[in-house]
Amino acid sequence: MSQFKVVVTDYEYGNLKYEEEILARAGITLVPAQCRTEEELIAACKDAHGLLNQYAQITRRVIEALDNCKVIARYGVGVNTIDLAAATEKGICVVNVPDYCMDEVSDHALALLLACARKVVLLNNSVKAGTWDYKISRPISRLRGQTLGIVGFGRIPRTLAGKAKPFGFHLLVYDPYLTQADVEPYGATLVELEELLAKSDFVSVHAPLTPETYHLIGEKELGFMKPSAFIINTSRGPVIDEKALIKALQEGRIAGAGLDVLEEEPAPRDNPLLTMDNVIINPHVAWYSEQAEIELRTKAAQGVVEVLQGYYPRNLVNKEVKDKVHLKRLP
Repeated sequence: MSQFKVVVTDYEYGNLKYEEEILARAGITLVPAQCRTEEELIAACKDAHGLLNQYAQITRRVIEALDNCKVIARYGVGVNTIDLAAATEKGICVVNVPDYCMDEVSDHALALLLACARKVVLLNNSVKAGTWDYKISRPISRLRGQTLGIVGFGRIPRTLAGKAKPFGFHLLVYDPYLTQADVEPYGATLVELEELLAKSDFVSVHAPLTPETYHLIGEKELGFMKPSAFIINTSRGPVIDEKALIKALQEGRIAGAGLDVLEEEPAPRDNPLLTMDNVIINPHVAWYSEQAEIELRTKAAQGVVEVLQGYYPRNLVNKEVKDKVHLKRLP
């Protein structure tokens, strides 16, 4: 009988073959679940030694009910589904996968930007509806010489900066944790958020969702933007105040938006964004490629194995937990 039990709290994948393979090699039993509520999570995970988590909310109440848990791994970069403070207090390591989908998300952000700039979706829909007239796309401006503002400057936006530079963009960056020396290698200038919003023709949002970044871009911030500017979001929906965004779009105070994420997902059918021709909405897909999915699943599972085998994991999120656990360094 396996010494350890790991529960997958919820998942959208067709199978769990990658996770099963990695955990089986370590002699760990994998138990799939599809939990949606706190009660379901507590029932499925109470005696688990580790969790693999996609979207289910691992709240303080759930964490306090975990009798044996040593590690929670998130399928993704962000860990906003997990109460980090509660996990740390309980001595549970939280693991993410910070280095996957860098190409995918940066590609997708650039694709949304280009689609907004060149009115690709608007023109496609118009032609398919029977109208052959380029003039409905006016105005379109040349990209070279325009300004791209990047909010947050971790791995993905740095990759985006490298891809955007050959298009001839001037690059501005807002990230309160960096200095000008950090962004200079990317040909960018570090500025405050207000200046970035006021000067940018395109704003690409890449901030993680934390209490500090919730509604980071609200009515006041959107008010700084040019009426000709577009905003792109491939990070997390609540980083932008959606009601404020809808109002700004309805009043013509910004030109449009390319959104891979929303505050509520899936989008309710009465969401006004769904009716706007100047808004492109995708179903939180920027992370996805076949290769990225495999990398995500294998690295998340490996993070669980590392902790259960007695090692500090490569991708430990809540480093404060080191005061509560006694693990070895990975060889």
